[in-house]
Amino acid sequence: MGFLSGIDSKYEQGREENMMNRLMKRASAVLLGVSLMLTMVMPVIHAKEQSPPLAPSISDWAKETLNEGEKYGIYPTQWYYEGFLQEIPVEKVNELLVLTEKKIASLGLTENKQYKPVSVKNDNTRGDIVKRLYNIIARYNLPVGKDAIKFMQEHNILQGSSNGLQLEKKATTQQAVILAVRFIKNIYAFAGQGSKGVAWVVEDEDTVVYLLGSIHLGTPDLYPLNKNLVTAFNEADALVVEANNLDTEGSKYFTEKTIYADNSKLKDTVTPETFAKLEHVAKLYSLPMEHLTLLKPWYLANIFSVQAMSDSFDMTPEDMGIHGIDLYFILNARLQQKPVIELEGIKAQTDMFEGLSPEAQEQYLVSALDSIIDPSKNQSKIHQEMLTSWKNGHVETLAKSFQATVEEQSEFNKMLLGLRDEQMAKKIINLLKKKEGTYFVVVGSGHLVTEKTIRYHLEKNGYDVKPFYQ
Repeated sequence: MGFLSGIDSKYEQGREENMMNRLMKRASAVLLGVSLMLTMVMPVIHAKEQSPPLAPSISDWAKETLNEGEKYGIYPTQWYYEGFLQEIPVEKVNELLVLTEKKIASLGLTENKQYKPVSVKNDNTRGDIVKRLYNIIARYNLPVGKDAIKFMQEHNILQGSSNGLQLEKKATTQQAVILAVRFIKNIYAFAGQGSKGVAWVVEDEDTVVYLLGSIHLGTPDLYPLNKNLVTAFNEADALVVEANNLDTEGSKYFTEKTIYADNSKLKDTVTPETFAKLEHVAKLYSLPMEHLTLLKPWYLANIFSVQAMSDSFDMTPEDMGIHGIDLYFILNARLQQKPVIELEGIKAQTDMFEGLSPEAQEQYLVSALDSIIDPSKNQSKIHQEMLTSWKNGHVETLAKSFQATVEEQSEFNKMLLGLRDEQMAKKIINLLKKKEGTYFVVVGSGHLVTEKTIRYHLEKNGYDVKPFYQ
């Protein structure tokens, strides 16, 4: 996990407890419904008291860039704990540059047939790493010139200090990572690429509101984001989200509600058939049933929905949580000391799940378990289509994929959509009426791409909701 959002402890004791804690944290990272990626988000929390995690070795000035770089998938965040401020080993340089090259290759740029690489020594100096990065982009048909150092300086990839560029100095792991992250971000912007997302803008006389549909569980393929989208966020006076998943008080409330408080157990509240399915899945993941039976059905459903989703992408639930769009902007807001306004909050979202009837909770749990037990019920293809549509900014195809996951008449989906959209739209309208400034709103894409959701209610109240990309 990342240095800002990771909570895995190096000192957890006991195999069963370790497995259980990790699985609970995964579900707590992103609270999901039938639509999984497109509905709700909840905080990363501790399931139980643990020993303090090992502190990462990073520089304060580098945090914002590293938060960006974590999303690219070009280095494992475990490097923060392995001499990050010391000279980078050869094998790490090679791994970093191979993955960086792969990231640039995914742009599908036209190759430059006259390409001739600049000479490198492979000596791990700052200057040599800069030249190796330059050679990655010089092979494509972009106006990068022939001077590697000049190009990297002009694009703010290579930045000096009071001591100059220090090109002959051996690079630390942090320096090499920072160079690679800046390189990728700038090249994507230079090439006019990056994930567009699904976004709109609403304005009145003195207020601008950007609306971005989120993907709550993501992959490195979604990053970097489109430069225009990031610029809109950076210029906003505040970030507006469904719930701030770094809210510790909300996390505490959420934790308390996931466990039976009246000595009840799961076996008393679900059918024998459902309980048998849970036992089967618990064996698949080597999870202790004595712990699982203390948890409420809606929470178990979230745990296994997250697990099924991550399994289908061959990623860990922690990594998919790190790559969620909500968390990306919430962490950046914290780093920029930008206010975060909640449309609902963790407590309100928890209460929604608590308010589900026992029958609806069990139905949700059965659906999550079946998605693991029966591959034919796994919606991995639809989820991949959603990510691709979001990345390319294709609203209609995203809406179609989303609708394919929704049982409109179920109690669960009536809870997720409908009244919530109307209430969130009212709060956005209050911003437009009562506040001056610019607000960057991030909500689940399902609240924006389908009928009678937030956009519908804004338009019903007379607001012109324009596409962000004209």
